[in-house]
Amino acid sequence: MPKMRAVDAIVLILEKEGATEAFGLPGAAINPLYSAMKQHGGIRHTLHRHVEGASHAADGYSRASGKIGLCLGTSGPAGTDMITGLYAAIADSIPMLCITGQAPTHVLHKEDFQAVDIESIAKPVTKYASTVLEPGLVPGTFAKAFQIMRSGRPGPALIDLPINVQLAEIDFDIDAYEPLAPTKPEATRSQAEKIVDLLLSGKRPIIVAGGGVINANASDKLVQLAEELNIPVSPTLMGWGVIPDDHRLQSGMVGIQTHTKYGNESFLASDVVLGIGNRWANRHTGGLETYRVGRKFIHVDIEPTQIGRVFAPDLGITSDAAAALVSILEIVRERKSAGLIPDYSQWADQCTARKGTNHRKTNFDNIPIKPQRVYQEMNAVFGQDTTYVSTIGLSQIAGAQMLHVYGPRKWINAGQAGPLGWTGPAALGVVRGKPGEKVVALSGDYDFQFMIEELAVGAQFKLPYVHVVVNNSYLGLIRQSQRPFEMDYHVSLGFDNINSPETDGYGVDHVKVAEGLGCKAVRVNDPAKLAEGFAEANRLADEHQVPVVVEVILEKVTNISMGAQLDAVNEFEDLALEIGDAPTALVPMKSSAGVSA
Repeated sequence: MPKMRAVDAIVLILEKEGATEAFGLPGAAINPLYSAMKQHGGIRHTLHRHVEGASHAADGYSRASGKIGLCLGTSGPAGTDMITGLYAAIADSIPMLCITGQAPTHVLHKEDFQAVDIESIAKPVTKYASTVLEPGLVPGTFAKAFQIMRSGRPGPALIDLPINVQLAEIDFDIDAYEPLAPTKPEATRSQAEKIVDLLLSGKRPIIVAGGGVINANASDKLVQLAEELNIPVSPTLMGWGVIPDDHRLQSGMVGIQTHTKYGNESFLASDVVLGIGNRWANRHTGGLETYRVGRKFIHVDIEPTQIGRVFAPDLGITSDAAAALVSILEIVRERKSAGLIPDYSQWADQCTARKGTNHRKTNFDNIPIKPQRVYQEMNAVFGQDTTYVSTIGLSQIAGAQMLHVYGPRKWINAGQAGPLGWTGPAALGVVRGKPGEKVVALSGDYDFQFMIEELAVGAQFKLPYVHVVVNNSYLGLIRQSQRPFEMDYHVSLGFDNINSPETDGYGVDHVKVAEGLGCKAVRVNDPAKLAEGFAEANRLADEHQVPVVVEVILEKVTNISMGAQLDAVNEFEDLALEIGDAPTALVPMKSSAGVSA
């Protein structure tokens, strides 16, 4: 059997496992692995300015591509920098692999420089974390990590490699190495029949489709099921894009923050709910009394401990979403051929018609700009092939209420953890995962300022995307959440920036910062110039192959629609009264034109 350094075996394993996109920052304790990467080739590496940024980029790559991204760093602080990235990944069931260098095994107990027990630190935010103490364990540890990341509910892993373990010679033959098959539960025929029985027992059934459907690459099967039964589908925030927004059976997102009014109304009119690949997150359900009353629930999820975690469904089935949908579709088609499927056309038509009602007004001409107008213009300028990237704040909430998404993996969002600063580096990972495709990131000014140095990575490696920064020089979501306390405390980001008077009291000059980091930038103060600004950003990104920032100067105080119950969402602005008030709505008011099946 061939002899080689453990790190040479690792590079061969990574390539065979299909993990060939790495994001990281080298250092003494991880340099052996970098040396193997250089010698072998086959793994592309993007050098980051912050290891947390590298972890978010690996996360974004994994979400966009469906493959496993790599994050590499040296020992100690690099490992702890990865923890936020690991948390964001495990919270949304995203597989990615972090690899850390470590001090030699014989000094791990001596408080050596930058030696930290990263295995113990990482365990709560990973599916698997291990410090490899014996060189011979390297191949098996990597095989196990990849299997665990892909099995059941996906999630990240961390492997910690002492430098002497990396350099040790081991017997290894890559031709004898094969990836371990992941394990995924599959619904049985009888379970699928029970799902269909309960689903068809209702007069107004609806499907709630979560991120598990996208993880399982089963969006096409989900759409086929909806079309076979002619019943509406409501995507969760993590499932957005599982069915195109302009499909007649896409009934709108449900929630107390990220939602549409018609989506909530259609859900509240339903009587049986099939939740698949979802977790009944609290921003989706709101108060459970309102959410559950008058409805029966079926819950299909790959993770058995998710069934009943938030509330006990009437029927709970543990299954991979793709496997469940294959069985459900088979039974539905059999019953359809036998004429045993109820006619849900009236219910489906009601939900489609509802999409033409109760629009939120977006066509504001105010200066400073109201955020609603920004999303209207984004819908008009950025095409259906656009992939959006966002994470947290009023920008994300309003964006999810007003933007349109037309396919799976076209809405990349750190939905559960929502770490500030995630958006920029994640967008770089998305560009790596979707070369040549249109990527548009959306941030508030505070999210943008976290990890802002990562813009230089996009400039250095020619990773073009458009980053829309809605700048109200305010911590908007925090300010809005302080309203019940009758306070407005330590939330403003504005200051007298004497070096940038053109910011007019809006604090950081994002245009100068972006340009200083090698990128291009456009500032827009007038809503009538938003379309022009976005078009210019597209042109600059194409010409220079770098990130392009579009800073939009917003009114400082905006309250975005949200509440505690699905039937009691607070509206802070007047609703649209005519088509011109919401010109980019999916279905124009009082019309069903423009909706495709």
